[in-house]
Amino acid sequence: MTYIPHSPKERDEMLEAIGVEKMEDLFTAIPEKHRYPKLNLPDALTEMEAAAELSEISQANETANDLVSFLGAGVYNHYIPAAINHILLRGEFYTAYTPYQPEISQGTLQAIFEYQSMIANLTGMDVANASHYDGATAVAESVNMAMAKFRGKRKKIVMSASVHPQYRATTDTYTQFAEVNFVSAEASPMQASPDDLIPLIDKDTALVVVQYPDFFGRIFDYTKLGEAAHEAGALFCIVANPTALGMLKTPGEMGADMVVGEGQPLGISMSFGGPYLGFFTTRNKFVRKMAGRLVGESVDSRGQRGFVLTLTPREQHIKRERATSNICSNQGLLALAAGVYMSLLGQSGMKQVAELCYHKAHYAAEKIAEIDGFELSYDTPFFHEFVVSCPKPVAEINAHLLEHGVLGGYELGEEFLGMENKMLVAVTEMNSKEEIDALVSILSEVNHD
Repeated sequence: MTYIPHSPKERDEMLEAIGVEKMEDLFTAIPEKHRYPKLNLPDALTEMEAAAELSEISQANETANDLVSFLGAGVYNHYIPAAINHILLRGEFYTAYTPYQPEISQGTLQAIFEYQSMIANLTGMDVANASHYDGATAVAESVNMAMAKFRGKRKKIVMSASVHPQYRATTDTYTQFAEVNFVSAEASPMQASPDDLIPLIDKDTALVVVQYPDFFGRIFDYTKLGEAAHEAGALFCIVANPTALGMLKTPGEMGADMVVGEGQPLGISMSFGGPYLGFFTTRNKFVRKMAGRLVGESVDSRGQRGFVLTLTPREQHIKRERATSNICSNQGLLALAAGVYMSLLGQSGMKQVAELCYHKAHYAAEKIAEIDGFELSYDTPFFHEFVVSCPKPVAEINAHLLEHGVLGGYELGEEFLGMENKMLVAVTEMNSKEEIDALVSILSEVNHD
């Protein structure tokens, strides 16, 4: 293997040292029929030929640039300012890992510090870490943090059934070997309200988790639920859409102890499913239980402003049994993208994007509801996603839309029983009035097929 940097002489010396004549003898424990498979590869191509073939294969991909997208369910097609990629591709950031040596990592540390400051302000919280892998792991880490706070004495997690199903699945994976009891309201996710969770909260509850807006796009005020959690001595976590926070009441104002979520809407491309960014914010009093890293501001021996890794509560730095988490990546490059996005848009820009999403989604919902056979599934306030009851299976409708170059909404029946004919439609600032009208026109054809 040409990428192994050992000369034939060096390999012979190593084989002699372990008493083996040739490399093949190292694999005698493997049945002969499975050794050294002959790869049925075509003849080698020149670089120009290989590039042309790969380009042709890539044409099979369908992206949001080729289709008009109304698909959301946790990943959204937002406009990404050109400056973001130009900054991300700078060598100083692109090759950076965890900035352990502050004297040579001031740029990376400051970028993370600015990101933390902005995401904490956006959520209405005191402090943010340097990010997690994605929204799902951020939610799971909130459960870990609650369990760490109560040291296993409280074993109950009250989690709304309208939290993203993938977030719930990831949390199950994280806690599969722990004595944790997850409960949610018995009503179906579309029928349950935040008040239905209150009777489930008791003295054994460590954490209450809800989503804002929820997986179905609905907006609820969780202040009363947060008060109920605190009365029982439990923590309260809100899984938030950062775009919605540009115009909605902050989770911090509702009494949240933790605000977590997916940072992909903050200037990060959809990228066929990742990599993404999990943001995690909390109150100052819980900072030592927070997973991940915390960059802080200080001064050096000359009184100059500087940045350092203030807290890193994981097993690499402290005793394994005292670690809050073993999460290893701070997703620094994606946090930089989110920081650049928030700084470019500013408070007014974030509000404008949120308002565009809100009003365009409501226009689309109003027009779709006028189509014979289609109706909105609830009358609850919503942000930029809404559920539509369809006259036919969603898979059939989406196939029809795709024929017209439109990527339809999410088929809720894939995750929820009894929702086979319900579609979750997402509208962002990227969807023009003409595209929405075209969607409505194509949907109007469904009953005539």
